[in-house]
Amino acid sequence: MSRIPAWRARTTLGGFSAVIAVLLTCALPAVSARAAEPVPGRPPAPDLAGGTKWLNSKPLSIRDLRGKVVLVDFWEYTCVNCIRTMPYLKEWWRRYKDKGLVIVGVHTPEFQFARGPDNVTEAVKRFGLEYPIVVDSDYAIWKAYGNNFWPAKYLVDAQGAVRYYHFGKGSYGDTEQQIQALLRELNPNVALPPLMEAVRGEDRPGRVCYPVTPELYMGYARGAHDGTLGNREGYTPNQIATYRDVHAHVDGLLYANGPWRNLPEAFISSRDSPYPRDWIALRYHAIEANSVMKPEDGKPLRVYIYQDGKAVPPQDRGPDLKDDGDGKTYVLVDRPRMYALIKNAHFGQHELRLATAQSGLGIYSFTFTSCEVRGAAR
Repeated sequence: MSRIPAWRARTTLGGFSAVIAVLLTCALPAVSARAAEPVPGRPPAPDLAGGTKWLNSKPLSIRDLRGKVVLVDFWEYTCVNCIRTMPYLKEWWRRYKDKGLVIVGVHTPEFQFARGPDNVTEAVKRFGLEYPIVVDSDYAIWKAYGNNFWPAKYLVDAQGAVRYYHFGKGSYGDTEQQIQALLRELNPNVALPPLMEAVRGEDRPGRVCYPVTPELYMGYARGAHDGTLGNREGYTPNQIATYRDVHAHVDGLLYANGPWRNLPEAFISSRDSPYPRDWIALRYHAIEANSVMKPEDGKPLRVYIYQDGKAVPPQDRGPDLKDDGDGKTYVLVDRPRMYALIKNAHFGQHELRLATAQSGLGIYSFTFTSCEVRGAAR
């Protein structure tokens, strides 16, 4: 689960979120009211006003959706846990859109480039999302809900009241149960399918989730706040600093080598070389490792990936890793997004290095996951 950083927080868990935290539980009480009128004592859902663009739909409002069950999903297209939630959202949309459910994805950006509606539109198409999406680049809907997390789900009943919420990944079965309960309130005779099966082994009961290296940010605004840069040279805001990676690496710290421009959200590689001699390195503990990267000049960039000082073996490669045919592994950074780099068979501690010979590579953040099914072969 990603949380909006304290240094740039636009809201806190107050107002509407504080109200629902007091009034809601995960159990839905049976009610007899089915008219599209608010029920006293239940928090009315804030509206969906203030979005800069709607995708897959005309503009919608909570009032217009009275008589429907509405799942409001706050997400961001580079967020690893948002991406992991998508298979469930897509299946719920397929199962229940004709039975009274409307899903509204509220895309609120974590990074400046994610404010761009063209980037969001491309991501919606790439992920195959067909339900309504509102681009919330000015945080209007985020603030109205008092939200603080990606992903976050708010379930609204046919009378326009919030009846359930969940922050972060997981609890997919619980969330679907709440969707079905509200659909039955809407229509007691509705025919509903069994709850969907987990799409990944690590979503099933009995999984083991280990402590994991926390999300790491490269830019000086968040990085300085979190203390994640391990180089002695420190940050040089909005300038190019030359780093030497001569340190013994500490888990959870980032180490740069070569000239990198320090920006609030990213480090940008700043020289062209005959071979990849500029890098970002880190030690981490997890199963999967991902990085948000961007080709700052718009041209695709090849970034070589090393785990524990070697090319990544086939069994440990994330879906975005490629083999150059010469014994090296790389990722082609051709658009601003999250790249899945490492998927180890089992939890462990590793060294990761991202090396480039090209200027214009923006590295924004690293995320990690750590859940597995014990004894399962991959």
